[in-house]
Amino acid sequence: MKKIKILLVLFVAALGFNSCSEDPIQFTAQAPGALAFTNSFSSEYVITPATSGNLGERFTWESADFDVPTAVTYDLQSSILGDFSDVDVAGSTSGNEIAVTVGDLLSLAAQAGLDNDPTTEDKPNTGQVWFRLRASIGTGSEEVFSAAQALTLVLPENTEVEAVCEFDQLYAVGAGLPTAGWDWATPVVFTCTGNGVYSGNVELTSDGDANFRFFTEATNWGSGRNYPYYADGGYTIDANFVNAADGDSNFKFVGTSGLYNLQIDDVNKTITLGDPVASGTCEVDVLYGVGAGLPTAGWDWATPVELYCSGDGIWSGNVQFQNNGGADNNFRFFTEATNWDSGRNYPYYENAGYTIDPNLVNAADGDSNFAFIGTSGTYFLTINTVTKVITLE
Repeated sequence: MKKIKILLVLFVAALGFNSCSEDPIQFTAQAPGALAFTNSFSSEYVITPATSGNLGERFTWESADFDVPTAVTYDLQSSILGDFSDVDVAGSTSGNEIAVTVGDLLSLAAQAGLDNDPTTEDKPNTGQVWFRLRASIGTGSEEVFSAAQALTLVLPENTEVEAVCEFDQLYAVGAGLPTAGWDWATPVVFTCTGNGVYSGNVELTSDGDANFRFFTEATNWGSGRNYPYYADGGYTIDANFVNAADGDSNFKFVGTSGLYNLQIDDVNKTITLGDPVASGTCEVDVLYGVGAGLPTAGWDWATPVELYCSGDGIWSGNVQFQNNGGADNNFRFFTEATNWDSGRNYPYYENAGYTIDPNLVNAADGDSNFAFIGTSGTYFLTINTVTKVITLE
């Protein structure tokens, strides 16, 4: 009889437990403790295009406690106005830190109307932008914000005097310029870099005719300036150039094929060749490219493509690309020659918010290299770390 009673009690208890378990278990989120940044902030942040790839600030914080066993999403928000009515998300994570680069801060500075031009009095070179942290769970109905943190941004004023020349730039085409040839689609451009001085890095070849000519207007053959134009004008001309003695008395390159810096000085009346140089201010003076998609380089550090700093935060140069499909059109950029660890692949730029020319895509290979999918040929490549664009022209 006792056994029957015991079994009856167990049955009722089990029935009660099953009845209760039909209702879903619910957790109610409780308001978390205060959310705050834990990193130390600088009194001011001096930002320049040359350091755009560097770390601007690393925001850190302690985990928010919603008293619920669920994942927390953190959004680092920025504001130009300071009241976050213009809120923008600088980054999101489930971790405890988000880094912003100097380039990100430069972009915010531009939105805030700051610049480094001392002649634009309506645009100061110093100002503030604000950041705050948002923590949320689930659908975001439960959220908490940190206090706003102001960052004072300083853009050092550019005190350089603008160079003055007869023309903004000179052009050159010819067989001695392998990236150009006798084709106005891809001329070599020499910009005004000093009073009466035009210069630029240029690829020269002594193979074949090796001839070329300068022009003051693109596509205008009548604007040409050949070898006698400068020789008769009293110019001292580099010994690597001679009169081609062809029908147009063009220049002829008789030196060692390679990359040079060519300078035409209309004040001192000289035309000189020297080692290639960086004419602007960048994170590194030269950005290198190797890969099958760059036929003059290949995957070989003996012959990398070299993009020289041509402006503040800008690398550029004429580059030969090939598109054979498959793995024959991939390549990668590097900040250090021979250092594979210094590579910057497609996701490096994509994740940093760059607008990338449609002729360049993710190769989707083991290293997520770039792949060139356009028409094989020579293009003028520009990587602008300030405006965050990569273009081919």
